[in-house]
Amino acid sequence: MIKYVIFSLFAAFICLSFVQIKGGKNIAIGYTKKQLADSAQAAINYKNLCGKCHGEKMDAFVDRAWKYGSTSENLFKGIKQGYTDKGMPAFESILPDDQIVALSEYISGGITRLKRYDFGKVPPSSSVFTSEEQNIKLDTIVKGVSSPWGFTFLPNGEILMTEKSGKIYRIAKDKSMHLISGVPEVLAEGQGGLLDVILHPNFKKNQLVYISYSAVKREDGATLGTTAIMCAKLNGDKLEEQKVIFEALPYSKTRHHYGSRLVFGKDGFLYFSVGERGNEKVNPQSLTNDLGKIHRITDDGKVPTDNPFVNTPGAKPTIFGYGNRNPQGLMLNKSNGQIWEIEHGPRGGDEINIIGAGKNYGWPVICYGINYDNKIISDKTAKEGMEQPLHYWLPSIAPSGMTFVEGDRYKAWKGDLMVGSLRFKYLNRCKMKDGKVVGEELLLKNIGRVRDVIMGPDGYLYISVENPGFIFKLLPV
Repeated sequence: MIKYVIFSLFAAFICLSFVQIKGGKNIAIGYTKKQLADSAQAAINYKNLCGKCHGEKMDAFVDRAWKYGSTSENLFKGIKQGYTDKGMPAFESILPDDQIVALSEYISGGITRLKRYDFGKVPPSSSVFTSEEQNIKLDTIVKGVSSPWGFTFLPNGEILMTEKSGKIYRIAKDKSMHLISGVPEVLAEGQGGLLDVILHPNFKKNQLVYISYSAVKREDGATLGTTAIMCAKLNGDKLEEQKVIFEALPYSKTRHHYGSRLVFGKDGFLYFSVGERGNEKVNPQSLTNDLGKIHRITDDGKVPTDNPFVNTPGAKPTIFGYGNRNPQGLMLNKSNGQIWEIEHGPRGGDEINIIGAGKNYGWPVICYGINYDNKIISDKTAKEGMEQPLHYWLPSIAPSGMTFVEGDRYKAWKGDLMVGSLRFKYLNRCKMKDGKVVGEELLLKNIGRVRDVIMGPDGYLYISVENPGFIFKLLPV
């Protein structure tokens, strides 16, 4: 609370006060002591009266249609008189007019800040995009598909790409697409389908491919789904010797929060994410099921003997970390061997986490977001024994796919973290320093729902975009 108020005071002072030089004298023009006090009180009032429904940083306002207007005058009327038939209470019996004025101005300023995500709905008219430190031209590698979910590079430079509908393609160097046979049956409904794909670290010798997907089971007239991992050998344009090496239990009737990102760690083990399937009250905090977790297995599906819960009675032995919502980004930080993860929050509170053995990432006991119906999920953002995110987003950008920038092709971005945004259809550059996010830049605005981003073996960044589906190569210009 104290930090929040101090920040509000500082921001108000910086934004609204200035020094004017006139006749050789400095004349300070800005907030009076009363105005500063009003701004501090407005921050407190917003947090206590508004934040639980509209988000700590007004994240519920980001794409809102303002039926009654969003000016300070409109907001004053709405706060004072309310719109009780729409669920908005009146606060005239609680707050005096001067505090309602200050609160209206405080919210109006917040709405202005959120406009950074307002790109409009017009798609880009050029393949060249400007940025703070270098320009980028997009080279189209794949087009004419619907929802490319995951992709990886074969040793010969070709691409292996999954399409959510249930297909895998090999993209040749001439950009021709070749359908791969032998894929598993998938439950291609909602967020489910054929999802991530990666190669075994020793692929050149063993030809092994790993696929995550929404497996289907029909039971007592119901169609159920879960996250599964298949290992298979790639022989030309065929998958052979298929083996399901993991199946998240229990199966569920829901069609969302599958997680599904795959990565091999520096230790040679396979790490992967499984979402909590929409059951936040039970799954993520329970060690007796596989849902809402980061798992760790050997390349043939066995349990590593040093997994953190191997000797915990009743616990699923493949669990490496838990308390996750819907992680759709997972990668190896090659510089230190850490596993980095990003996950979708609800309305606000997307997170970047560093995954540690046996760590609890808090969902839904601690949370920086609110629910889609504006109801509070938790009044806590921190609790002893639960990990804090390295970084979080308010409002939610719906992150999916992540990679560190390597090599020298993007010198201004080297070492930065790139994250795809599904919600706002852009590529998020997280500026990194000493292992922390110190700034952000919004790249490729309105390019489409960015599902995945990876560094290619040629040193270039590649992104996949959904509906319509593309894979683009990012060329510095």
